[in-house]
Amino acid sequence: MFDIGFFEIIFIMVIALLVVGPERLPRIARSAGLWVGKMRGFVASVKADIDQELAADELKKVLAKQAAVPELEELIDEVTGNPLESAERKPPGLSEKASSADQVDKLAATPVTDDTSK
Repeated sequence: MFDIGFFEIIFIMVIALLVVGPERLPRIARSAGLWVGKMRGFVASVKADIDQELAADELKKVLAKQAAVPELEELIDEVTGNPLESAERKPPGLSEKASSADQVDKLAATPVTDDTSK
């Protein structure tokens, strides 16, 4: 962030010692350290919030991409009990007995012709 080297820090400390004096320099250095610590904590919390929001956005994108997959939609509908509107698909939970019962109903609905009259 700031490109401050060792010699620049020494120069700033010598100037501060001359301006402030040796009696008040430790108190000022302690206060400056506390302020720097508070600023670092604030920057770290903002950075963590930004990372959390970015992760949430990425998760939303992944979920939206997965929701676009038709097989996944069918699986979700089967699990939740909301079948998709499709003629070729059997409703979830339809057993072989139910499908054979449908066949029996279709056979019962067809008219019976008498073959002995021929």
